[in-house]
Amino acid sequence: MTTSDSGKDITLRIAQNPEADELLGRSPLAALVGMLLDQQVPMEWAFTGPYTLAERMGSDDLDAGRIAAYDPDAFTELFTTKPALHRYPGSMAQRVRQLCQFLVAEYDGDASAVWRDAATGDELLERLNALPGFGTQKARIFLALLGKQFGVRPKGWREAAGPYGEAGSHRSVADITGPESLAEVRAYKQEAKAAAKAAKTKTTAKTTAKTTKTARSAKKPGGLSPDK
Repeated sequence: MTTSDSGKDITLRIAQNPEADELLGRSPLAALVGMLLDQQVPMEWAFTGPYTLAERMGSDDLDAGRIAAYDPDAFTELFTTKPALHRYPGSMAQRVRQLCQFLVAEYDGDASAVWRDAATGDELLERLNALPGFGTQKARIFLALLGKQFGVRPKGWREAAGPYGEAGSHRSVADITGPESLAEVRAYKQEAKAAAKAAKTKTTAKTTAKTTKTARSAKKPGGLSPDK
């Protein structure tokens, strides 16, 4: 994946680390693993993970077949060795092995085959959503990443990616092209998180007020009691 479908060289700035970003740009499996690790940790940490893992395996790339066949305990140790590859290294090591086992079984170990011949965005989204550890949101974000930065653009890819596919947005890792856009994406995520928390608090307050009002009404003369 050193060149996009348009024939242009791919230069990423997601991990904010030249060596890690170079690996993401040329290795389909590294990109998938980085996306898998991108949860509950800073984005740079997640997308540097594939490079660190490859180093610890004594290689300059990741190989799905090798990972799938790796001794589970030994593979987990690669994740837990300090500095750990993730906040939850044990569970993420297991998920990476499951992903690679799936790729071996379904795509002969070739990660790029997941998207290489997808005819439409919906088809690609379905394939990504079927990957172990990839829910709908993660699948849509990776689809947007493929379209925006890797030139993988089957018909309807923006629509299939949902809001993450919008041009000019700063919603996800798909929009990170350097330190400034990273800051914008991080700010958006923080705002979205704060809005979700505020909405949850408001809903909880309404529910509590309604429950209190119902309880008071039941205590008034003529009000319904639990026995009536």
